[in-house]
Amino acid sequence: MFYSDELIEDIQNKNDIVDVVSEYVKLNKKGGTYFGLCPFHNEKTGSFSVSPNKQMFYCFGCGVGGSVYTFLMKYENATFQEAIKMLADRAGVSLPEVELSGEDKKKRELKNTLLDINKLAAKFYVYQLRNESGEIGRKYFANRNLSEETITKFGLGYSGKYADALYMYLKKQGYSDDILKETGLFTFKDAKVYDKFFNRVMFPIMDINSKVIGFGGRVMGDGEPKYLNSPETKVFDKSRNLYGLNQARSSRKPNIIICEGYMDVIALHQAGFNNAVASLGTAFTSGQASLLKRYTKEVLLTYDSDGAGVKAALRAIPMLKSVGMTVRVINMRPYKDPDEFIKNLGADEFQKRIDDAENYFIYEANALKNNYDMHNPQQTNDYYNEIAKRLLEFDDEIERTVYMESVSRECMIPLDILKKLVARLALTYTGEKEYVQPKSGNNKKNEKDDGVKKSQRLLLTWLIDDSLIYSKIKNIISEDDFTTPLYKEVARQLFEQLEENRLNPAKIINHFENEEEQNEVAKLFNTTLDSEMDIKEKEKAINDIVLKVKKNSLDNLSRNASDIETLQKIIIEQKNISNMHISLG
Repeated sequence: MFYSDELIEDIQNKNDIVDVVSEYVKLNKKGGTYFGLCPFHNEKTGSFSVSPNKQMFYCFGCGVGGSVYTFLMKYENATFQEAIKMLADRAGVSLPEVELSGEDKKKRELKNTLLDINKLAAKFYVYQLRNESGEIGRKYFANRNLSEETITKFGLGYSGKYADALYMYLKKQGYSDDILKETGLFTFKDAKVYDKFFNRVMFPIMDINSKVIGFGGRVMGDGEPKYLNSPETKVFDKSRNLYGLNQARSSRKPNIIICEGYMDVIALHQAGFNNAVASLGTAFTSGQASLLKRYTKEVLLTYDSDGAGVKAALRAIPMLKSVGMTVRVINMRPYKDPDEFIKNLGADEFQKRIDDAENYFIYEANALKNNYDMHNPQQTNDYYNEIAKRLLEFDDEIERTVYMESVSRECMIPLDILKKLVARLALTYTGEKEYVQPKSGNNKKNEKDDGVKKSQRLLLTWLIDDSLIYSKIKNIISEDDFTTPLYKEVARQLFEQLEENRLNPAKIINHFENEEEQNEVAKLFNTTLDSEMDIKEKEKAINDIVLKVKKNSLDNLSRNASDIETLQKIIIEQKNISNMHISLG
């Protein structure tokens, strides 16, 4: 459904962000801003801020920020349209039944058609499994100890040995090649069409509403690749879906188990662990972490116990922690994966492994130990230092002490040595998971670039905090002086609002659909300013910032000047800004 910008802004104005966020996060007022513990990452000290003046939130810890719409979209894992409806209901605003634009209507019709085709394909694969030609598929599932009930529950099928069987079937249903190309089910090559999946057992992939959005297929025999997944389509985004979540979300268990493969999920569900899910042929993503956050507070990792599985677990842990979830890791040794474990030791033993699942930090520490030769004194020292550095990521002293004692015991690191290392490293810790390093002088260009970007961010923040500054600089600075494309677009919208005297930072954030861009824009509007400056100090700071932004802009123009006349104009302007003085009196 399409809603006008005016309606979206009206709904936002009727839902004060402090009131909305307070329904999810306990906030305390400090000056003109509210602070609380960030709901999107695990922290002990509140770095999550909500500004009533800007009508936006921003976490200084994890960098997530945005408008009231952004907050609901992230917290509730909702779409923008769903967030609009939530806030409209909250404010008692009736949403009009607005007709979709021609383009939007086409997009919706295409998605519905693709879902219909996927549903037909899934039924076709089930039929193929059940008929005479599907014996090879039935034997495969029987050898994997799958019951008829499980096969039916997951809609498992077989694609058949003919390379165009599904294509011919769907053509008879009246679908054109143009539509079939959009499904990801076929390969169009040299005027011929081939089923992407043939001679494979099939695993339909369903979204949270149990609609078939894609497929996974395991080849029968020695063909390659062994496992093949649907490409991304208009209805299938691998990074924002999880295999089995449509069933796991209704589990009454207190956590969700993350596996690597389809068979692991199916084996666990059959054994009674109906809270198992798997990523879809790709590495675990932040989008999947946010999706899981909607349904659980704790995640158990059961990635394969080989090197690749350990690497995948270490990559997933920080993503899960960043959205505020508790993470533990299940030890499946001597078996590689949950499927093998269940077949050999059974459900009761797997439950014991769940009960004894390892805390994520201890798991990381033990995995890290494998990278060092503990018989080498220097490498042992390096390992101890790395563990001490990681312990500093815990802001709360009590929590840090508990982990310090635990890792000392589990990883056999002398506690007194660990305490001394942590105390020493704390002196140089920046609080941002990195440490102060001596300057080598090799990164001067990067330092300059960072300084210019910071000046641009500061200028945008200052204009939000004190809109009167705009009248002092608008004849000096334009949107074109912001060299980063994102900053330039933000400046364009901000200057337009300031010209019309209708400042609304949250509306600017809503303009951007990409989550990373929304976070970056929120950061632009929350660059730290020194609130203790007097008028003279503030005036000097503004002059320095404007001069740096303008000088950088002119330097870029001079480097790209194509004629003498343009270059002369730039040189004159460069001389003029050297004599510039902005008065705030």
